[in-house]
Amino acid sequence: MGQCYWHRRSAVRTNNDRRSSLFLLVASSIGLLVFALPLLLSPLHWARRLRWRLPEDTDLTVYLGRSLGAVATALSVGGLLAARDPRRHRIVFLMAAVAGFLLTGVHVWGAVQKKQPWTETAEIAFWGAMTAGAAASYPHEPEE
Repeated sequence: MGQCYWHRRSAVRTNNDRRSSLFLLVASSIGLLVFALPLLLSPLHWARRLRWRLPEDTDLTVYLGRSLGAVATALSVGGLLAARDPRRHRIVFLMAAVAGFLLTGVHVWGAVQKKQPWTETAEIAFWGAMTAGAAASYPHEPEE
């Protein structure tokens, strides 16, 4: 059997790999601490902090918030693990870019419809930067 993932030496070798690892570490940490865990653990508290008005019946809101938080937590943890060897885990960059692109669209649509608090509209820049960062730090094979 091979070594445990947690104890394996880092395979990061090139400047491109270091940039890719740094992107995954920063983006995944922010995603985990600012979005994923707050949504997973306390979606209504998260919603209030972002200026959402809450309906009287919040069961569906809690369910959807926790579901999204669980997915975001899994993706963030996957990004943190992939930072050890970004070339081997290139799919994480594609997932981050696609998720960032779609979330940018979701937030733009909410802004156009004027159905979200200003804090959500402000996230357009964040998600756009996440998309650009994932594309710019995509780990390419080193040139021979």
